[in-house]
Amino acid sequence: MFVELKQGAPRRQSPVTPRPFHVAVFPDGTPSTLFFRTPAGYLLRFPDHADFHISLKDAPIVWCLPAPGARKAIVEHLYLNQVLPMLLGKLGNLVFHASAVEIAGEAVGFVGQSRSGKSTLAAGFALKGIPFLTDDALVLEPQGPIYLAIPSHPSVRLCKDSERALMGSGKDVSVSSSLALKTKIAAGGRVAYCDRPRVLRTVYFLGDGADQDISIHHLGAAETLIGWLKHSFILDVEDEALLRDRFTQTATLANRVTCHRLNFPRRFDQLDRALTAIIEHVDAWRAAP
Repeated sequence: MFVELKQGAPRRQSPVTPRPFHVAVFPDGTPSTLFFRTPAGYLLRFPDHADFHISLKDAPIVWCLPAPGARKAIVEHLYLNQVLPMLLGKLGNLVFHASAVEIAGEAVGFVGQSRSGKSTLAAGFALKGIPFLTDDALVLEPQGPIYLAIPSHPSVRLCKDSERALMGSGKDVSVSSSLALKTKIAAGGRVAYCDRPRVLRTVYFLGDGADQDISIHHLGAAETLIGWLKHSFILDVEDEALLRDRFTQTATLANRVTCHRLNFPRRFDQLDRALTAIIEHVDAWRAAP
């Protein structure tokens, strides 16, 4: 679905009334996103970075008003990886906090919290010639009994330690700073990217990284449903009709796409082992009757 983005001049973030109906916070408890309702739709405020006014009248339109001095790369990230996924979810799409890569012509997804390793896995595969489809927001399109993984913008965002470990000097890639001390790595050169939808083969929900070895085990439909719901992009947490519809859609997804729990140590000297284990598991899963 096409969403029009319009850019406004930088503007000071004035107080908004009434109070936000929802506030998302960083791990340290400081607000990351304030959610307001407006006559036209919604206002999403990212303090000190940007306001995004979402109009749902007729065709969806997003007005971006950066805060004075806001960095362009941060504002771009907020739109592509936060605002747009939440808006697409509001419009009825299935959108999840996940990365995905193309293995043997099909999509394999990795679902998890921020800093759980989604982007590192996607970049690790891409640097080995196994293309990534999306880094942080996975859009799934049902096609009868299957689901298509839709490619997103051709870049991966890596934490500084991951960028240094994976990219080295990074001389042949486009790099720009972004939010939360992350670096945006553009596709091309060493970083393989798939720009076509691919059938979703299987998905791995990522553990917390505390494990000392690699393990993969099958998840039942109930565990899978809870995992998908936990990692959904939701614009309006008080929209009961949307939440009911999302639950129904996600329950169907949980029963149609087999998912696994993937635990692996978050050490760069173990990354190649993790990538190999995933490929071997996918191959075995494909070969199973």
